[in-house]
Amino acid sequence: MKKTAIGILACCALLQATAAELNWLTDLPKAQATAKSEDKLVMLDFTGSDWCGWCIKLHKEVFSKPAFADYAKKNLVLVEVDFPRDKEQSAELKKANTALQEKYKVEGYPTIIVLNSAGKKVGELGYQKGGPKPFIDELEKLKKK
Repeated sequence: MKKTAIGILACCALLQATAAELNWLTDLPKAQATAKSEDKLVMLDFTGSDWCGWCIKLHKEVFSKPAFADYAKKNLVLVEVDFPRDKEQSAELKKANTALQEKYKVEGYPTIIVLNSAGKKVGELGYQKGGPKPFIDELEKLKKK
């Protein structure tokens, strides 16, 4: 019984580590270059990471889950466009994030902008309940555009 419990705990730790390994970039040109070379979508997450309740919920229910992490590693280049209240950011990053917010006309958080590997906007998503599966299903629809 004790060995089974230890095995289950080890599996849970590995699953959490998988989700934590996602690489969120903050540099869109670098992300676009990677997406082009790997034929992936670019997913921009416009978020208020330390204050926006729906953003925190989206990260907790979708982005932190192993199913999303597995999908993202194969299909997405992730970019966080963050507008925190308490977290420090460089002036350069703030300026770049504001420029992206204006370019894509983002008015609320969370807003997910999806670009194809050529950098063309193919869709926009937000929070939806149901965990990773419905979110991934929407990304799959956008991938076909």
